Amino acid sequence: MASLSERRQTVGRLREIAQVATRHGFGFVFERRALRRAAVIDDQNLPALGRHLRETLDELGPTFVKFGQLLSTRPDIVPAEIIAELRQLQDDVRPFPYADVERMIEEDLHAPIEKLYTSFDPVPVAAASIGQVHLAELPSRRLVAVKVQRPGAGRQIERDLSLLYQVARIVKRRVDRLDFIDPVAVVDEFARSIRRELDYRIEARTAEVFRQNFASDPRVLIPKVYGTYSSGRVLTLERLEGIQLADLDLETTPMDERRRLALLIAETWLEMIFRHGHFHGDPHPANIFVLDDGRLGLVDFGMTGSLSDGDMRRLTRLLLDAVNENVDALPRRLYELGVRFNREQEEELRIELREVYYRYYGVAMGQIDPLQVIREAFVLVSRMHLRLPTRFALLDKALATLGGVGTEIYPDFNVFEVAEPYAAELVQRRYSPRRLAERGWEEAESYSRLLMELPYQVHDTLEQFRDGEVEVQFRHKGLDQLTSHADIVMNRLVIAIVMAATIIGSSLIGISAEGGWHIFGLHVLALAGFLVASGLGFVLVASIVRSGRL
Repeated sequence: MASLSERRQTVGRLREIAQVATRHGFGFVFERRALRRAAVIDDQNLPALGRHLRETLDELGPTFVKFGQLLSTRPDIVPAEIIAELRQLQDDVRPFPYADVERMIEEDLHAPIEKLYTSFDPVPVAAASIGQVHLAELPSRRLVAVKVQRPGAGRQIERDLSLLYQVARIVKRRVDRLDFIDPVAVVDEFARSIRRELDYRIEARTAEVFRQNFASDPRVLIPKVYGTYSSGRVLTLERLEGIQLADLDLETTPMDERRRLALLIAETWLEMIFRHGHFHGDPHPANIFVLDDGRLGLVDFGMTGSLSDGDMRRLTRLLLDAVNENVDALPRRLYELGVRFNREQEEELRIELREVYYRYYGVAMGQIDPLQVIREAFVLVSRMHLRLPTRFALLDKALATLGGVGTEIYPDFNVFEVAEPYAAELVQRRYSPRRLAERGWEEAESYSRLLMELPYQVHDTLEQFRDGEVEVQFRHKGLDQLTSHADIVMNRLVIAIVMAATIIGSSLIGISAEGGWHIFGLHVLALAGFLVASGLGFVLVASIVRSGRL
């Protein structure tokens, strides 16, 4: 049970969120009535909307900045114009005091900082919302970088998450234009992601996986994790001696060296995606080092993605159907990859895919930029509001960032130079005789399990029919709105009928009644009837005018 002070803080913070949102033009979200005004989120206003959203999240603080960074990885629910703005969000905050660093290390590693490290620089070299990085030296004289979590980061993030859930429920209930997504589910995904980042042990294990994958590559270095000096809130890594790509002076760097770096970065990520199946999800220049010996160094493995063998196999099928001009099969291949769409969207998707395909018709495989093809597919998914699995959304974000970094380093960056062997190897490896034999065996095992389970599934289905547990549900999109309009029409019709009946009845009374009270020559009952009919007529006209449909 939350204390009174915590509830007050929550209410105060929610009020602050509403004020900031209103100041940047999002006050309509907090209006009491549901929104049906498409103009609020007009496609022509998307660039400005993206800028205002970025400024709003930036002003609300680190957790909301990270939420914006997550939204920038979801091209299936966020338009490209808004994503371009959200990718400018930077996770930079003030560093926390060195006394807190000492306390955090001693609590987690159970020893004074002087005994753990022979030297420890009290001034951090980088600071972010969750932690900051200090340079240090181990007793073995190994130079290391120590990542220390910000005190109270977990509690603050949980408080902000609860507020994000409240805002998501408000948006879901009141902004009809966003009915194709589930804002609460998006916050769920963000909560899982940021909670993983809070546990440095997960990042340590991920860094070790990448280190093993690149162990035999002399061009790439992944820092070693020192497990003895690491915990859930402290991470000690091998220090990389070099310069961050973000700090590289491109004007003084020879063009040949810039070309080498751009191609090496592209080849490194293609290696991750097509050969390892594990890729770094944030190839930001601050996470890439150019080492003194010319090698590439990678850091920050808090955001990574994985592609299973099945994903690679299905991607290969998609690629082969595209090469063999089998465009009609592409929607089915996308569905196998986890892209979700209904029957009405399938034909539209097929037509859109034909448009993409015709742009590459007759082009040799070696001349097709796989990164651009994947990006075009993701833009199509966003435009049609299709559901995209999270791992592919993160892949889209990585590829977009990668393309921007490569072009910035070397303006004539051409991924064809490194992509061709990967595309050819992908097809060759997936459809080699050995791989086909393994795939055949896997399929045989799968079908045998299906046949073995079939009698039990039939039995369970018959049991459900016998017990009356089978239910048939129909879903009609827009039925609630149609019912609401029908209710309004019926109410108006009833008022009109009552009004007409009152007028006719009053007229008959006025004609036939001879005795009783008369006013202005009309019988009092007839006059009362005419007044009631006038009142009903006024109510009917007012409701029609207020609805805007004359």
